[in-house]
Amino acid sequence: MKLFKLQSLKLLWTLKPPNRNFHGHPRLLSCDVYSQYEPVRQGKQEIPKYFNFASDVLDKWSEIEKAGKRPSNPAFWWINGKGEEVKWSFEELGFLSRKVANALTKECGLQKGDKLIQILPRIPEWWLVKVACMRAGIVLIPGISQLSAKDIQYRLQASKATCIITTDKLAPAVDSVASQCQLLKTKLMVSKGSREGWLNFTELYQNQSSDHSCIKTRIQDPMIIFFTSGTTGSPKMTLHSQGSLGFRPLLSERYWLDLSPSDVIWNTADTGWILTSVASFFDPWVFGSCIFIHNLPQTESSVILNTLCKFPIDILVGAPTLFRMLVQNDLSKYKFMNLKYCISGGEPLNPEVTGQWKSQTGLDIHEVYGQTETGIICCVSKGMKIKPGSMGKAAPLYDVQIIDKNANILPPGQQGEIAIRSKPIQPLGFFSEYLDNPKKTAESERGDFYVTGDRGTMDEDGYFQFIGRDDDIIISSGYRIGPFEVESALIEHPAVVETAVVSSPDSLRGEVVKAFVVLSPTFSSTDLESLTRDLQDHVKKTTAPYKYPRKVEFVKELPKTVTGKIKRNELRDKEWGRI
Repeated sequence: MKLFKLQSLKLLWTLKPPNRNFHGHPRLLSCDVYSQYEPVRQGKQEIPKYFNFASDVLDKWSEIEKAGKRPSNPAFWWINGKGEEVKWSFEELGFLSRKVANALTKECGLQKGDKLIQILPRIPEWWLVKVACMRAGIVLIPGISQLSAKDIQYRLQASKATCIITTDKLAPAVDSVASQCQLLKTKLMVSKGSREGWLNFTELYQNQSSDHSCIKTRIQDPMIIFFTSGTTGSPKMTLHSQGSLGFRPLLSERYWLDLSPSDVIWNTADTGWILTSVASFFDPWVFGSCIFIHNLPQTESSVILNTLCKFPIDILVGAPTLFRMLVQNDLSKYKFMNLKYCISGGEPLNPEVTGQWKSQTGLDIHEVYGQTETGIICCVSKGMKIKPGSMGKAAPLYDVQIIDKNANILPPGQQGEIAIRSKPIQPLGFFSEYLDNPKKTAESERGDFYVTGDRGTMDEDGYFQFIGRDDDIIISSGYRIGPFEVESALIEHPAVVETAVVSSPDSLRGEVVKAFVVLSPTFSSTDLESLTRDLQDHVKKTTAPYKYPRKVEFVKELPKTVTGKIKRNELRDKEWGRI
């Protein structure tokens, strides 16, 4: 991250004057930056030299709260569906997270820059540890709860983490590989029980003092590492700084969320995914909003729908799989208490699903598009016209373009690669690098752009449409076919609950379109040969005939990541004999 020299800077926080958009509620601002000299600038962006989300955002909301200038709803609200409930104010969050910071530094010996792997489900401790790491300058590495022992070993060795926090369920997996991870010094377990060689996390932090001074961190200091999988090789370590995730929402204000301190937001993504960091941590807390969490050991549509009816949730954020699952229900039976705004992210959402949701609930689904490396890239924000199949316009701070293989900007309507201008100055929000992988970092750039690896188009109004991963594109008899448009056509058919389209080898055409289809229960006894022809004819009528699936396979379920993304690469590898 390129910064300009700053000699003296003071970041002042004020309250946003009431207006019709801000509902008269307080708002932390980034624009109130004053200096005796020239302020730090990144292009047109004015940014501080030092920044820490815990002290500069969370603690400021605690002050506003104590002054009686924030609504009485909690900052954090957790349930597990079994009668247990946790509610924290910003003041309580600060009190507990300082205790955890002392436990990590004084009892575990962690220092600024040390790395800690956290593999926890949707439990309150996940949020405490995250805030505590920021207070202590510890680099946090979140992981999904479904990681295997081999996955854990790779992450420990690659990251050189010295501490790990997990549950008693995963502790045996850690122990099975710990001897091969020489740098691992401390193991913390969130559990009511005990285990040899492990420290009980709850007992450890509860006995600590709540007096802790937040460490001073520069805005470009490392904060979080996400392991993100590519199409080839082992997962990469994507490093984010204090500024890229924590300060960007302050600059962008309401770029994809339009919240107030009285709002309650529920994001159903797994804790290891960047969407949880963005939608269940940084961005809502910039607005002083309440983050609602359901433990959700399993994602069941009845649990989701009943929760929306029972609790005052204003905003729902989820992967497309969530909404595809929900529209299979008779939604007229459910009366949502407060739901006003729905957001889908992770992969494109079929227009058919958005139409069904709208017709049954009266609510639009606003799509967002982003990556682990960049956070939110495009979004359909409040007040924007919704175009079916579009993921909206470029998010603030990002100059998003469609480029060709030579980094030339393509005109509207022409298909190419989705890219973000990253030179001469990299915009705030970008990852710092793929840690210990300069080659991969360099490969992500083309000319003046960071290349996402996704293909798409942009229309005359600046709306972007996703075509598919560059490696998902099917080339059949010279035609380039994006899987999403075929999937969107198929899912319009009443027999199709879910579908994934990949390439399949063909001696004549090189490769052809193959569709894996999950059937609706009402079509389970239908003659499959006849249904196959029906689906093929449907696609021919709905989109260009050459895109129809020449092969169809009916399956009970599709392979997915824990974030709900369909593993098309797994299906494709199976087709091509690579599995």
